[in-house]
Parts: sequence; structure tokens; C-alpha cells
Amino acid sequence: MLRGYRVMLDRDLAGVYGVKPIALRQQVKRNLDRFPPDFMFQLTRDEVELLVSQSVIPSVRSLGGSMPLVFTQEGAATLSGVLRSARAVQANIAIMRAFVKMRTTLSANREQLRKLMEIEAKVLRHDRDLAAVFDAIRQLMDIPPPNPKKRRIGF
Repeated sequence: MLRGYRVMLDRDLAGVYGVKPIALRQQVKRNLDRFPPDFMFQLTRDEVELLVSQSVIPSVRSLGGSMPLVFTQEGAATLSGVLRSARAVQANIAIMRAFVKMRTTLSANREQLRKLMEIEAKVLRHDRDLAAVFDAIRQLMDIPPPNPKKRRIGF
């Protein structure tokens, strides 16, 4: 977690996508307009020292001599569309398929939610109708039955 984002280092993403870190940085620099600050940012010296002190990174030298770039999940997905390695292409295709499936699932859930709301409305209407029936029965039960004139038996 850095600056309120969950991030991955450029060198780690380079390994994931099967490219060298320097090639990754070059592609990012060529496509900076695709990486707003909430997708990617460069670490400061203080942030790097913090990572080294927490043993997340063994040493500053292991970063390759420059301040690393870090990518949020959106940046990592965008990076898959910028890089040309076979893994990056496959990752980009998988991401697109996942988004389409997610949108389809959300659409289906929206329809189910609409139907559930209709059923809920019907149940509430029936509840109100039943309450009215029970109120009427209670009112009838509270009124004593009329006393019919009793016929006398005998003379």
C-alpha cells in the first residue's frame, strides 16, 4: 500500500509480462497519456527507503538504479495493452474477457433484482390485504352476537 493504493513495482510487473524492466519503462514513457496518477506513479526516495526498511525490497540497488514506477490494478491492466510480449497480449485478452463476463453477470443480476423487487411489492400488497381481512375479523369478533328472542318452551 502506497499513497492509499495497492501497487506493484515495475520490475515485478515486467516479470509477470515477460519483458525486461527497462523495456517496460520505455513503453510507459512512450504512452504516458494512458497512465494517469491513479494508474501509475514514480516512487520518491522516502517511499523507496520505507520499502527497503520494511524488507519489502532487499536494497535500493535491486531496483535498477532509478526510482521505480508502481502500478495500481488499473495501471497493470493498461500496461498489458501497451506491451508487446506474448504474455502481455494474453493477459490483455483475459482482462477483456473478464470485463465482458462481469458486465454480462451484472446485467443478469440487474434483471433478477428487478424481478425480486416485483415479488416483494406483491408480497407487501398481499400483506396489506391480509392485514385488512384480519382487522375486519377482529372487529367482528369484538361485537357480541345479537341476542335473538328466546322462544319459551311450554305454556
